[in-house]
Amino acid sequence: MAKKIYFGTNLKMYKGNAEVVDYLTQLSQLSDTLPADKDLELFVIPSFTALSDAVAAVRSISSKHPIMIGAQNMNPHDCGQFTGDISPLMLKELGVRLVMIGHSERRHVFKETDQEENAKVLAALKHQFVTLLCVGETLEQKNYDISDEILRTQLKIGLHGVTPDQLPLLRIAYEPVWAIGTAGIPASADYADAKQAVIKQCLIELFGKEGNKIPVFYGGSVNPENAPELFVQPHIDGLFIGRSAWDAEKFYTLMSGLLTE
Repeated sequence: MAKKIYFGTNLKMYKGNAEVVDYLTQLSQLSDTLPADKDLELFVIPSFTALSDAVAAVRSISSKHPIMIGAQNMNPHDCGQFTGDISPLMLKELGVRLVMIGHSERRHVFKETDQEENAKVLAALKHQFVTLLCVGETLEQKNYDISDEILRTQLKIGLHGVTPDQLPLLRIAYEPVWAIGTAGIPASADYADAKQAVIKQCLIELFGKEGNKIPVFYGGSVNPENAPELFVQPHIDGLFIGRSAWDAEKFYTLMSGLLTE
């Protein structure tokens, strides 16, 4: 049986509603021409204001490889006095299928803790969302040579209380903080794979052999030049791509190239 392949992108606070619809319409049409024999999971995570139209856009186009729409964040409570936040029930009503939790900007710009990410993970899984937990070390932590401990801590706290029956909905994205954004320094393929091996070992420690089935993606300045080497690493199950995926044709070209090599 062919191994499932994962590609996704987080649009951050870029692309308004009309831009997202245009992007998804084009990407849906292009993704339909990707090899039909490949088992792909393709996801896009736009801003909250674009979610309703994003879901409608991908539903309106029949594709062999449909795009799953995700949310960039979520309050763990179903309702309450949390002005400015979005609840799981609101996302479900829109038809959102994936929730991203613990992106480095949420952790380091908005100061979210591992415990807060854990509450969100449990809520997302309870509501049957595909749950994407992001983990990664800062450059300072890397320089202190404590990257492995940081990753294991983020995983052990972030996934505390997750049950074995929930694992099919779980995804992990490894995004070294120093490799993200316009000033990011791409990690070498060897470094990325070594850290993903640490993540996979920790998941096995947490969940036994079933932990080995949890997909782990690499994200952090993935581009057409480094994607081929990252894609073939044994511990990398998929690519979580940033600005190199924000143009539909370029995203398609990157995926197509990897799938036909």
